[in-house]
Amino acid sequence: MAEDHTHDKPPAPWLLYGAYGYTGELIAEAAIAAGERPILAGRNAGRVQAVADRLGLEARAFGLGDPAEVASNLSDVAAVLHCAGPFSATSRPMVDACIGTGTHYLDITGEIPVFEACHGRTEEAREAGVTLLPGAGFDVVPSDCLAAALHAAVPDATRLYLAIKAIGTPSRGTAKTMVEGAADGGAVRRNGWIENVPTAYKTRTIPFHDKLRSAMTIPWGDVSTAYFSTGIGNIEVYMAMPQRMILAAKVSRPFGPLLGLGSVQRALKESIDRRAPGPDEEARLGGRSELWGRVEGPTGRGLEGTLTTPDGYALTVQTALECVRRVSRGEAPTGAVTPSMAFGPRFIEEFEGCVLRVEPA
Repeated sequence: MAEDHTHDKPPAPWLLYGAYGYTGELIAEAAIAAGERPILAGRNAGRVQAVADRLGLEARAFGLGDPAEVASNLSDVAAVLHCAGPFSATSRPMVDACIGTGTHYLDITGEIPVFEACHGRTEEAREAGVTLLPGAGFDVVPSDCLAAALHAAVPDATRLYLAIKAIGTPSRGTAKTMVEGAADGGAVRRNGWIENVPTAYKTRTIPFHDKLRSAMTIPWGDVSTAYFSTGIGNIEVYMAMPQRMILAAKVSRPFGPLLGLGSVQRALKESIDRRAPGPDEEARLGGRSELWGRVEGPTGRGLEGTLTTPDGYALTVQTALECVRRVSRGEAPTGAVTPSMAFGPRFIEEFEGCVLRVEPA
């Protein structure tokens, strides 16, 4: 009888799509430093090959327009870490291919429609034995873990408030995604449903761990994901900003529809392309992010928490790599999951420089 050496086979590799983007390249470099050997992929053959040659990795060039081509490039990998935004345009074809090939899907999006779409396919993914984990970076690992930790302490909470200190200069990709969503205003969750609201719909003073800051509501990914993680039906997310910027955001409301015009979008994106790709190494290493959260129960009982983390891009590299490692090994539930659903509320504390505090308000 022939011997069965199935258990001796090395684990299937994972694929990093969008490997020549700002965040994708940072993740590729960190993967090599950690002993990982992902397959690098992207639409532009020359650009992905250049990164792969520099790092000594395999490269694959394919777009997302041909389902058969996408599927053929995923058939031999355990998971895809998708880093090519805007995810509103690129997520669906990649998820389609992953479900069709039995490949786990992760991305680093912060876009509410992408989260909603992925979680709408949870049964389909379970039937295929696939994990869908959108939001494996700064959006939304830290805020999701903070929300889940607060909910664990107040299981009957009916309201959740989250706030984030601005994470510095965004990369080109993040800035373009922000431009695309500028015409849509804001979003909150009320009684279980996501509602569109005006820009800077609400403001409040947030007691971050280091100091008080003014903040305004923003359409952050947790408006979607925190509902799946906690079941809390009323969610607002705030971003810390100077008062002058909050006032400017309110004044700009009437001009929101103009930002959706194709000519305006093109002009803004061309301007973004003339900027640096993203924060330099000094900014990433020296940056810090602050998060705050509060839950309230039906009787008014409140509990607050804070979370201090490294720079958002630096943290994205760490969390995305750890998420794809664990998902590739089959350590996450199948179906659509949030980071805390996959790895628990204290997952964020496994990363150096992350300090989570939960205390009575």
